[in-house]
Amino acid sequence: MARSDYEVIIGLEVHAELSTKTKIFCSCPTEFGGVPNTHVCPICMAMPGTMPVLNEKVVEYAVKAGLATNCEISRDSKNDRKNYFYPDTPRAYQISQYDKPLCEHGYIEIETNQNKKKIGITRIHIEDDAGKLNHNDLTGGSLVDLNRAGVPLIEIVSEPDLRSAEEVEAYLKKLKSILEYIEVSDCKMQEGSLRADVNVSVHKPGEPFGTRTEMKNMNSFRSIVRAIEYEVNRQIDVIEEGGKIYQETLRWDDVSGKTFSMRNKEDAQDYRYFPEPDLVAIKLSEEYIQNVKNNLPELPESRKQRYLQEYNLSEKDANIITASKYLSDLFESAIKVCNNPKAVNNWIISDISRILNETETEPIAIPFDGNQLGKLVILIDKGTISSSIGKKVLEELFENARDPEEIIKEKGWIQISDEGEIKSIVLKILETNPQSIEDFKAGKDRALGFLVGQAMKETKGKANPKMLNEMFLEELKK
Repeated sequence: MARSDYEVIIGLEVHAELSTKTKIFCSCPTEFGGVPNTHVCPICMAMPGTMPVLNEKVVEYAVKAGLATNCEISRDSKNDRKNYFYPDTPRAYQISQYDKPLCEHGYIEIETNQNKKKIGITRIHIEDDAGKLNHNDLTGGSLVDLNRAGVPLIEIVSEPDLRSAEEVEAYLKKLKSILEYIEVSDCKMQEGSLRADVNVSVHKPGEPFGTRTEMKNMNSFRSIVRAIEYEVNRQIDVIEEGGKIYQETLRWDDVSGKTFSMRNKEDAQDYRYFPEPDLVAIKLSEEYIQNVKNNLPELPESRKQRYLQEYNLSEKDANIITASKYLSDLFESAIKVCNNPKAVNNWIISDISRILNETETEPIAIPFDGNQLGKLVILIDKGTISSSIGKKVLEELFENARDPEEIIKEKGWIQISDEGEIKSIVLKILETNPQSIEDFKAGKDRALGFLVGQAMKETKGKANPKMLNEMFLEELKK
């Protein structure tokens, strides 16, 4: 049977660290990094006799996420103990939510090359993060860092509606975008602020769903796509050879491009859930939920429609810019400075996006702001610098962000617009390129472009290209 005769079923459990200032059950800071075990207190270290107190902001952020993903918000929710022993979980249980999550029955709409599709969201619930084990390969031992223990999470569980790695990538990017827009998580995947557990199974159409495997804590779109494609092929190979797929937790190795078994996959009964006795139930009023809803910021789809109407952007460009809140905010703040949306759009979708891709940098890490980008556009519009010099200024902004005017003065990049100076450059280029003069007179229009290019090379991109074109034409027609 061909591989295309198998149907792929994928469900995701996405963990997003919330951007609250303090942890979920204590007042310790949540910022990333820090010397190990310095963002801790007796509560998040689970010292005997300590009692958790729920951070109200965590509930608000979870409700925001639920409303932004079309979920029903529970008026009556609670916390539960999820029991398991692991060295980085100091209590030997996690405080999570089992049968009464805060948000249920939502969806988000994704768009792929094939179609638009709604992906169901089963639930969104709150829980606390575990600590981190630092393994020492030399000694063979491990040290625990509890700075992350107690950092608030929301877990967003999808329905098994995803059918390909492409759909998974579209879903995760859309979800990341929504969480950024509503400002509940910074979604820094490299810091583990957004990570996904990926459940994959395959079956032949008409047969029941196959046995699923789970790949844990994945925090890179590229790795998730590769891991799904590998795991789908592995499962099909096993079935085709008469083998059996076992429900297990797998580890994805990015170097070898393979999955490896870690342990049998647990089911809900393995965690022995029971209601958390140290925390009261969560009761939300209609007024509270409505207030959160009224204060939701503009979401990506709404902003995209506004860009199409207000700025006449193409659908493709609007999709690229609004996919990231940070790119979109840069776009809006730059327009306020230069009042040239078309130019700002062109810089973002071309050179800025290219540099982000080449350096594997997230938009949140762009070192300059809209004010600096807007000033760069103004300098080009005024003819102070050429577009080619503008590209150099942009690279400088990525290297060491500062005022663009300061950069061009420091580098001596101000555009040459003096008529006498331009004319002497034109005459020099014509003198050294007699064949181009003959080509132009023979009707070869490309000769003009070549001559202008030579002049720009001679002046290191500083000559005014409009003046060059006009002066070359004037001389060539003599």
